[in-house]
Amino acid sequence: MKKILVFILFVLPLCIAALLAVDAHQFLNSPLNQADESFELEIKPGSTIRSLASTLQADNKLKRPLWWEAYARYTDKARSIKTGEYSLSTSITPIALLDILQTSQQKQYSLTLLEGWNIWQLRAALASDPVLVQTIQDVSDDNLMAFIGAEAGHPEGQFLPDTYLFPKGTTDAEFLLRSHNALRKTLAEAWQQRDEDLPLTTPYEALIAASIIEKETAIESERTTISGVIVNRLRKKMRLQMDPTVIYGIGKDFNGNITRKDLQTSTPYNTYTIPALPPTPIAMSSAASIFAAVQPEDTKALFFVADGTGGHVFNETVEAHNKSVREYLRQRK
Repeated sequence: MKKILVFILFVLPLCIAALLAVDAHQFLNSPLNQADESFELEIKPGSTIRSLASTLQADNKLKRPLWWEAYARYTDKARSIKTGEYSLSTSITPIALLDILQTSQQKQYSLTLLEGWNIWQLRAALASDPVLVQTIQDVSDDNLMAFIGAEAGHPEGQFLPDTYLFPKGTTDAEFLLRSHNALRKTLAEAWQQRDEDLPLTTPYEALIAASIIEKETAIESERTTISGVIVNRLRKKMRLQMDPTVIYGIGKDFNGNITRKDLQTSTPYNTYTIPALPPTPIAMSSAASIFAAVQPEDTKALFFVADGTGGHVFNETVEAHNKSVREYLRQRK
């Protein structure tokens, strides 16, 4: 009788504890499910380890929620689970799952900002994105830069075209600040590598020139040549006479055709009437256009016109330029 009592009081609890420890160890180090399947998990603010374990059990992803919760509390990882969306696989172990939830390996969404977009197109793309949290709809262009936490100023051209990844919960303002910081970094690098004796006195002027280059050509090899034309005209105090600046000055009312009246109507952006660069960029510039603006081709060209095939013909004299214009108009008939 005494031996039985000792067994019940001491040996049996130890055996049970050992069995539970083995079960817990096996569970925590085995895949969530033998079938390798992907699943989405969203952890909302205010979620607890217990509510999360219950959700995973209800979705048949966690067979022993108590062990997982106990392990999370014992390791103190229950307090540092990151909110957000996660793309996961049932092939991972409960321990690995808990580790992933500590490191913000959240599901990523993407949005591409295209070279040559103006601020209206950029804002439209942000507004139509189904994931970004919308905060800037009622913020004017004049106040946009300050609103996103950047230096105040005109927002045109202040963002770097690229494809950006972001997790759910990102605001449009946070997205814009990230793109703006990328632009500032690229512009600073280009400015450090600029050619000597440029008629561009600040990085911002280089950004304005880059935006014109961006709108004038999509051909990589032409960027530095057009930059050379801009530099040559600025040095000679010639008006730039770049059509994209006129179009930008017309604004949203532009109907697709530039008229003689448009070229003669003075706006801050009409480089047929103003003697220098426009006051701001006219679009978002690619890194290629930014570097082209500060490293122009050594050319004597002062003029260029479309060649009808997507490229341009460059000329040094007005006579040669006029001949190229006539040839282009002849092709269009």
